[in-house]
Amino acid sequence: MPFKIVRNDITRVKADVIVNTANPNPICVSGTDLAIYEAAGKEKLLAERANIGKIARGDIAVTGAYNLKAKYIIHTVGTVWTDGLHHEFEILKHFMESLLC
Repeated sequence: MPFKIVRNDITRVKADVIVNTANPNPICVSGTDLAIYEAAGKEKLLAERANIGKIARGDIAVTGAYNLKAKYIIHTVGTVWTDGLHHEFEILKHFMESLLC
């Protein structure tokens, strides 16, 4: 199945899925994460994320996109790269495998 990478305001992209670099806890604080929540409908999206709970590094959670043009949002917690000696490769591999399942 083909896919396309688009450089645009993520809250305005018409797509099956957008990926959000999320906070591990079901909160939104600033930046792109906050913009996505506000555009999608903050209360509904926060409620769905609260039902999911905490997301570990390398894991994903899928929610509806509500008022966005996308159908779904994949929430993932980014890996903090230190020096490659703190399981960064394993976490990234787990993330990629989670996306493909």
